[in-house]
Amino acid sequence: MARSTGVETLISEAYEFLSGLDLESAQASLERALEYDYEDEELLYAMKCARWWADSMERVQSIADQFEAGEFVIARWKAFKPFLARLGAQRERVVSCFKHFAFGVALARYMSLATEGESADPEIALRLGRASKGRGDYESAVRYLEGAAKAKRDDPAILAELADSYALIDEPRASKALFREAFFLNPQRIDTELLESSAFTMLAGKVGELGKEGIEVAEWIPVLGELQGVFSVKRELKPVESGKLKQSIYELETELAADGSRRAILVPRLINRYFWLVDHYMNRKEDKSKTDELLLKIKLLDPIVYKQYIA
Repeated sequence: MARSTGVETLISEAYEFLSGLDLESAQASLERALEYDYEDEELLYAMKCARWWADSMERVQSIADQFEAGEFVIARWKAFKPFLARLGAQRERVVSCFKHFAFGVALARYMSLATEGESADPEIALRLGRASKGRGDYESAVRYLEGAAKAKRDDPAILAELADSYALIDEPRASKALFREAFFLNPQRIDTELLESSAFTMLAGKVGELGKEGIEVAEWIPVLGELQGVFSVKRELKPVESGKLKQSIYELETELAADGSRRAILVPRLINRYFWLVDHYMNRKEDKSKTDELLLKIKLLDPIVYKQYIA
């Protein structure tokens, strides 16, 4: 049955209120729409989402610290996704509106802490960029994150968010290069749940298909990024960087040999570092025996990865 004009008008009105961060008025519009049609599936779905967020917003309002309030909203967004999964088939229009609402609320909290210019806190800039991205304002996200990256050049969380934002504004080369860099520095510092570009979500899905979960996921993403050709934009290492790379490989190999308790993390991290060193040797046209030694190490750690890598 076709939806009545009155129901569509009130649902659209509710979404406009959500865009303006007015959840209470959005709920009122949805309640009025229910008077026209109490069986409309999108309406019922939206009302369940609104009730969920109403409970969360009560807690947000009680948090005096603006940074803590913003962090709480982002945490609630992550918790919202399992809730959506329990509702069944996802309604993209509804989810998009509540996503913009959630990140808009977080953005407002972070904005109250923002300063301009060189005194800007890169941690606040990171969160302003992340919230702007979730709100759908990708240009602002890039601006905030580029500022954060200038202040903290080797922060994997900032680089990953900037890479994600570049992908969303159709800058694939910059995105691929920064993703590769971020996941080399420290995958565990990257909040993979908040990355949303299509190339990244494809990689995360592939990792899930391998049965990896928890903290393993972030470690395997750069490995599959190499194998799938997603992390294909590479740079030459400086001499000091190649020295540090070799040292980190030695330390990881030593730890793996001495204690297997962290094998689930160490194996993919080592493989990724082997990939980087192979690229370095090939770029510098080093003796083939050096590359062959690394390939053998990859084969011993994971024969399947080895076969895909040399294919």
